[in-house]
Amino acid sequence: MKSKTSKNLSYSVFYEQAPDGGYVAYVPILPGCHTQGETLEEAELSIKEAIELYLESLAAHGETIPEEGRSFQGRVVVPVSIPA
Repeated sequence: MKSKTSKNLSYSVFYEQAPDGGYVAYVPILPGCHTQGETLEEAELSIKEAIELYLESLAAHGETIPEEGRSFQGRVVVPVSIPA
């Protein structure tokens, strides 16, 4: 019988304001892992649950659980000409 080990994993989560209100949260390294909430706090709780379920599904199907390396986020400003 295989023994189970436990460890904490950390994933980058991106939050975006939804056009109709609330927030959408997604995890780039976990394709399809996304959720939403009326507030940032609600979106954060929902994405934690979504990640846990996603990882449980991977484990149940014998798939590798991805571990994210260091990630960086940046912002660039680009000039745009807008017709008058």
